[in-house]
Amino acid sequence: MRQPNFIIILADDLGYGDLGCDGGKVIRTPNLDRMAEEGVRLTDFYASANVCTPSRAGLLTGQYAIRNGLAHEVIQPADTTGLPVEALTIPKALGEDYASALIGKWHLGHVAPHWPPTEYGFDHFYGLPYSHDMKPLALYDTGQTPMSEEKADFTKLTQQFFERTATFVEENRDKPFFVLLALTAPHIPLKPNPDDLTGSAGGDYGEVVEEIDLNVGRLLARLKELGLDEDTMVAFTSDNGPWFEGSSGPFRDRKGGSAWDGGFRVPFIARQPGTLPAGQVNSAITSNLDLLPTLLAMAGKPQVSDRELDGRDISAVLKDGAESPNDEIVVFDNAKVAAVRTSRWKYVARSYYRTYDVPLDRYPLLFDMDIDPGENYSVARNFPDAAADMRARLEKARAKYEPMAAAFPPHVAPASAADHPD
Repeated sequence: MRQPNFIIILADDLGYGDLGCDGGKVIRTPNLDRMAEEGVRLTDFYASANVCTPSRAGLLTGQYAIRNGLAHEVIQPADTTGLPVEALTIPKALGEDYASALIGKWHLGHVAPHWPPTEYGFDHFYGLPYSHDMKPLALYDTGQTPMSEEKADFTKLTQQFFERTATFVEENRDKPFFVLLALTAPHIPLKPNPDDLTGSAGGDYGEVVEEIDLNVGRLLARLKELGLDEDTMVAFTSDNGPWFEGSSGPFRDRKGGSAWDGGFRVPFIARQPGTLPAGQVNSAITSNLDLLPTLLAMAGKPQVSDRELDGRDISAVLKDGAESPNDEIVVFDNAKVAAVRTSRWKYVARSYYRTYDVPLDRYPLLFDMDIDPGENYSVARNFPDAAADMRARLEKARAKYEPMAAAFPPHVAPASAADHPD
């Protein structure tokens, strides 16, 4: 039996409430909605951070970013840090029998030894070193010798990334493959593609999201044409909640917003006809940390044994509607543990007020996520035992994780502009 192929489509700053299948009313996403109807939708899926770099580090490694020195803010063009080269990533874990590509945005280091992404197990990279609102910016292709560099056309990035993914799939159709399709949209600047204008009621933001949706439909159609539809799990999610535009749905706050779900709760849809059930909706608490162990399980590979992962294998959640293997999810704001989520409860310990990062140690905030997913009303007085248990979980997580930040030096600016990507 053929090992499954995997395509993970990672939107950038897409909100939970932007998709029709998750309750969105303004932006039209018929292809993603159909993908949910034909597959599995997880309602309580978390990004492992509320901003870009640490969330992407978590997705690729199955570990909270604090273990790899990337929990604080995001990598800037002048930084020389990056994902440790010894980190175990999804393509490394899947092994050499999987062809692998990162197509799109990297943002995990753009100075050697953290550059290019082929240093981390990917066979091919086509994309950007970091966010497209940063400079200097170029589009790179490791398929050329030496690696090519060209000016990025913002209006065409989504189209180019999907087209390059389709090309990679076609070239590797006879062996198993893994693609992380890391889009730049709908992160600002918003530059709609003039070839795919839809007249979205969501303005420019809606245009770029609807372009993503159009291209998801085209990619799924191409997989079917190639006879790979049933062999390929396609998953769609976002790296964190929405920024200046977009909808976080019923959840509080948005990207960068400390402990609140609006910055962390993101869409997740997975589709593989014949392997994953159609039309299944599951509220199991899950996160992008779970992808690495889950893909290993679905590929028939042994689980990681030489290091501790924070993610869990959720293949039974996807295939059978099982309960979550995660007893809890730890929510970080930078290198601080800001909240803990269990199936029913969420305990919040940090928030922002004006310019202040406010620890809430003297003001217990316990939310019943079954009846109040918007985190509006603390019920710590109503459920003192639950509040005590969640507080103990928070302190245990702080003691375990926060000291890890000291193992990595702070970001250091390069000596000269010559150390920028080349």
